[in-house]
Amino acid sequence: MGVERLVVVGVDLETSQLALDLAERFEEVYAVVGIHPNHSADYKPDWIGALRTMLAHPKAVALGEIGLDYHWDYATRTQQYDSLADQLKLAAELACPIVFHCREAYEDLLDILGPHASLRASSWVLHCFAGSAQDAERAIEMDCYFGVDGPLTYKNAQELRDIVQTLPRDCIVVETDAPYLTPVPHRGKPNRAGYVSHVNSMLASLWGVSMEEAARQTTENAKRLFPKLQ
Repeated sequence: MGVERLVVVGVDLETSQLALDLAERFEEVYAVVGIHPNHSADYKPDWIGALRTMLAHPKAVALGEIGLDYHWDYATRTQQYDSLADQLKLAAELACPIVFHCREAYEDLLDILGPHASLRASSWVLHCFAGSAQDAERAIEMDCYFGVDGPLTYKNAQELRDIVQTLPRDCIVVETDAPYLTPVPHRGKPNRAGYVSHVNSMLASLWGVSMEEAARQTTENAKRLFPKLQ
């Protein structure tokens, strides 16, 4: 049991291309390309053409991270809405999976996604889920996946653990968010792919199963979420 594949996530056109470059260099690496809400201040509609080209790459597994972030003020809400709307249209056109970033904006993001949920032809994942139990219920109704990472191991995250225990096991994937959100016992150090085992260990404990069983389940989930990983 160990890390067999890496998914590198872009946040703008430049880093999305870098993610694809890494995917081309290493067989085990795949890419997610898109415009992060915190990078949407400079967004221009003609960027959609570049993203469309990137998503045609055989190792581009999803569009993302896209979404809303009300914690930082790098982009106005209007700029974030515009970037999100155009990328949602692109994902619908290409029927590609989406990785969503959401920080302190779950109600608004889920309101926006609601009308799209029954029409989509691909999977959605709420990366680094940190919403409420009510947010989780709404997302389950939309058949979303949930990304869990280092915070699941934090001492003050009992509410998150309680919510994760209520989620269907076939909709959870483990993540790193490297170099951020490093899990216990390495908190305070830059995160790395190998540390995902600590997230898996906590998840196994919550489920009352072995680490091997938790890893098997979340790996199967990831392959369903990102079909190009098969």
